[in-house]
Amino acid sequence: MRLFCRPRVEGVEHVPESGAAILVSNHVAVADSFFMPLMMPRRVTFLAKREYFTGTGIKGKLQKYFFSGVGQVPIDRSSGAAAQAALDTGVRLLQEGKLLGVYPEGTRSPDGRLYKGKTGVARMALEADVQVIPIAMFGTDKVNPIGSKMWYPHKVTVKVGEPLDFSRYEGLAGDRFVERSITDEIMYALMELSGQEYVDIYASKAKDDLAAEGKHVAGWTVQGRSEKPGGADRVPRSQAG
Repeated sequence: MRLFCRPRVEGVEHVPESGAAILVSNHVAVADSFFMPLMMPRRVTFLAKREYFTGTGIKGKLQKYFFSGVGQVPIDRSSGAAAQAALDTGVRLLQEGKLLGVYPEGTRSPDGRLYKGKTGVARMALEADVQVIPIAMFGTDKVNPIGSKMWYPHKVTVKVGEPLDFSRYEGLAGDRFVERSITDEIMYALMELSGQEYVDIYASKAKDDLAAEGKHVAGWTVQGRSEKPGGADRVPRSQAG
């Protein structure tokens, strides 16, 4: 990865040398999950879908070994109760002093734009009382284009922004208006850092709309179901005037 893509990192001094924090990143390619932790000074833990750990045969065992080895933790994302369990796991990891990697859009962008964030990241930040550090990925969509199984040599830049402190909302975890305000602030920081156009709908909804129109989105069908076992463009509401 270092040889063929010559990745570089900017602003790495914003990542704490010790203690917990949430690293939030835009998500334009599968390669994001490789290059972002590669360029961090400490190990980054991601919450990964459990299917990565339950494969069968040699391939399944190798996949489980790899994802476990790079610090990913399996979670079930199939229901509301499972989603809450995933948040609880994230909070536990933060309370253990780990760096937790999160994609607040919830899925890869279907077209390179930045989509509305999900509020789980805000709840974890409040419950664990940690800072949120925005990170923008550049070039990974050229290394690993959507729909391609191949990787190609291309320069990659990982840009780390200044930490966001939400301690002013202490004790308000669970307040959906506060969590939405925090999430919008996070997405605004990502928009400024990445330079992406912001779209005020969820990426999963955008993918459903594209699939319904007959436009192919890799790994996606209508209703957001994987093929394998929209709104006005504007800044987040909490930042608009």
